Amino acid sequence: MSTRDAITALIRDGHTDASIALRLGCDRSTVSKTRRGLAKPDACRVVEYRPDRMPTSPAQQAANRARLLEALRAA
Repeated sequence: MSTRDAITALIRDGHTDASIALRLGCDRSTVSKTRRGLAKPDACRVVEYRPDRMPTSPAQQAANRARLLEALRAA
């Protein structure tokens, strides 16, 4: 298997350029040139994913509702 074939297989598996370069012992520029040749977008890291807000649990929703009703009754 040639280096290009190995890079192609790892790109299809979703590895980053740095990970592929480290595994195959080649330069990151070689990996990025191969990726550009295949017209595949860069792989994103899971670490970069951040939701806007975490969903509220049912217990927290009930507590919020109780506090709101109590505040409305007091007013």
